[in-house]
Amino acid sequence: VDADGHYTYTNRRLSSVFPSRPSDILEMHISDALGPQAYGKIEPHLMAAYQGESPVFEFTEAHDSRRIRVAFTPDKSGGVYILSMDVTEETQARVALQQARRREMAAQMTSGLAHDFSNLLTIILGMQSKLDKMELPPQGREMVRGTLSAARRGGRLLNRIAEMTSQRTLRPQATNMHALLSELKILATPSLPQGLGLSVLDNTPDVLLLLDAGKLQDALLNLILNARDACGVNGQITVSAHVMGQVWLEISVSDTGPGFSADALANALNPFFTTKGSEGSGLGLPMVYDMAKSAGGDMRVGNTVSGASVTLRLPYRLAPDAKGGLALLVEDSEELRATFRDMLIDLGYSVVEATSVDEAAALAVDIPDIALVLSDVRLEGEATGIDLAQRLKGSGLPMILMTSLPPSDPQFRMALKAGPVLQKTFDAQQLSALINPETPA
Repeated sequence: VDADGHYTYTNRRLSSVFPSRPSDILEMHISDALGPQAYGKIEPHLMAAYQGESPVFEFTEAHDSRRIRVAFTPDKSGGVYILSMDVTEETQARVALQQARRREMAAQMTSGLAHDFSNLLTIILGMQSKLDKMELPPQGREMVRGTLSAARRGGRLLNRIAEMTSQRTLRPQATNMHALLSELKILATPSLPQGLGLSVLDNTPDVLLLLDAGKLQDALLNLILNARDACGVNGQITVSAHVMGQVWLEISVSDTGPGFSADALANALNPFFTTKGSEGSGLGLPMVYDMAKSAGGDMRVGNTVSGASVTLRLPYRLAPDAKGGLALLVEDSEELRATFRDMLIDLGYSVVEATSVDEAAALAVDIPDIALVLSDVRLEGEATGIDLAQRLKGSGLPMILMTSLPPSDPQFRMALKAGPVLQKTFDAQQLSALINPETPA
């Protein structure tokens, strides 16, 4: 843009970063091209660039909550060069990795303490069991039962801490959201009192998504039961699900209860905070939050005009086509290629093969009917499967990467940005679980 903020050059790609904005923006003022909301967020940085600074920053645009990174570089003529990038997928991967690191640190801190505490609880339970067999007065027997109950509750608390800090990663697989939400209502309804209604508003598209269905369903059940406790014997719980701009899957659980108090809103995601007194562990919402963050998403708690609301936002990732078709297999080991070829054929695919990124990219351009790309991370030549994912970005081709690298390896972490990663060795069932929702994980 020039010194007055009008575009003097454009590569006509603005709409690929801001889908709601035009790409033909030459001679347009930047405020008109971006719209008032986005311009309001970048204006202070643009003014700094006019003063000679080179700011690089990120913000979330309002249309469908994409994460945008912007770099401003001042020009000697008085204008500013602008580079905008959609880094939504990178941000989702970064959030997931940060959460994994937090869980790893929490596991290191708690494992030793949990082990010792578990041993103490075992001793207490053993001694109380012996006392229970003795002839005790009624008051003593009542104290034994109370001690046993408290010790067992401590054991359950330990188990929930172990679940939160364990190394169990999410296992995304092809998931039918219609079936998941329908089953959720069947599972939750028997635990609700007769005067408490449950509605499920399913506005998700007729596609298969890559999600850890078990973890997601557990999280939603947890939220429904929390809403039940808040509402009491009468009221309404509503679960609603929809997609935001092919970027996010958003699921909200709202109720007609009293809503979150100011204290609860401030501390709801802190482990062990509870408003249920001795009946609550304070780990329910933190476990749901952990699930969302581990997937690269987020969770928000708040109040509506009628009660409380908890909203999960998860990355919107399409699963490969379960109906078969043509698969592009990219693997430089002849022996492994034969193994993976057989797996794909058993799943109903025809297979074309490549050993390098250049060869695979050329096939993807020349063959229009490819329905799935299965690629190793390390391939023939210097380019990797991650580079192939970047080349194919925007093509709409579902891609699964596979690697023998450990999750701690930087390349493994980079691979997560491109989508699902299968760790070698895997079998046909694990591959199928990413493609076919009928296959158990």
